[in-house]
This record gives sequence, C-alpha cells and structure tokens, in this order.
Amino acid sequence: MPAQRFVEQLNVQIGNEFAAHQQYVACAVYYDALTMPQMAGFFYAQALEERGHAMMMVQYLVDQDAEVLIPGVDAPLTQFEDIVAPVALALEQEKRVTGQINQLTRIAREEYDFASDQFMQWFIKEQVEEVATMSDLLTVVRRAKHDVEAIEDYVQRETTGEAADPTAPAIAGGG
Repeated sequence: MPAQRFVEQLNVQIGNEFAAHQQYVACAVYYDALTMPQMAGFFYAQALEERGHAMMMVQYLVDQDAEVLIPGVDAPLTQFEDIVAPVALALEQEKRVTGQINQLTRIAREEYDFASDQFMQWFIKEQVEEVATMSDLLTVVRRAKHDVEAIEDYVQRETTGEAADPTAPAIAGGG
C-alpha cells in the first residue's frame, strides 16, 4: 500500500487534473466560438488527456487498495481578453502541474514508497512534453495573433494525433 501522505496528496492531484480538464474545455469552447476549429480541437484533446491523467491516478489508487477521493473543482476561467490569453493560461497551468507532480514524487521518495515513485516517473516525462508544447504554441500565437489562419495552420501541421504511449499507466474505466 502506498504511503498515506502520498495517497492524500495524490487524491488532491486528482482534483487538480480534473480542474485542468475543465479549464481546457473552457479554452476549447472559447476557440470554437471564434470558429478556430484547429485550436478548439487541440484544447478538446488536451482536456481529454487531463481527464485521462486523473483516471490513471484513480486506477493506481484502486490497484493499490488505497482510498480514492474525487474532490470538487472550482469553475474554470471562461472569459479571455484575446486569442493569446487561453494559451498563456494553459502554459501557466502546465508549469503549476509540473511543480505538483514533482512534489508528489518528492513525497514518495521521502516516504520510501518506491512503487509510487515509479508511478510518478511517467508523469514527469509527460510534463516535460506538455510544457514544451504549450510554450511553442504560445510563441506562435503571440507572433501570429492577427493571423488566425497561420495559427490554425500551425496547429493542424504540428499537433497531429500521436500513437498511444505503451508506457502510460492504466486508465480507470479502460479509457
């Protein structure tokens, strides 16, 4: 069984991941309303990915016979000043999640909870990718904020669907 301190913090992180899911849905809806289907699709996909992360954490706790608590989340930000703001918010969110994931890993190590430490390694790798993706997207959106088509072209060209990662933890409910 994982260390109790890790279980408590992982349950908090489940809420953080669901909050990220909600925020990405709000970003997607914002771009959908602006008839930016590539950006909307990108953020809808990001939302599903964040939900998947939460469900991976749920599955880990279930597999470890640990208590699972599904916390409520605050409403996401839905009003944005321009087309750059949602991406800037997303990058801030990914950087914050990186800190949360690193803290979870630190707790696992401090508690000599090696299984939980190993579980967190995939999330560390994932956060490097997420921060890089959002950082690049923010650069493009800032540069082309007056050229929606250039942004849409970039997203279509650069964010093609990736194959499922065979090293990813299992998702509760199978998907």
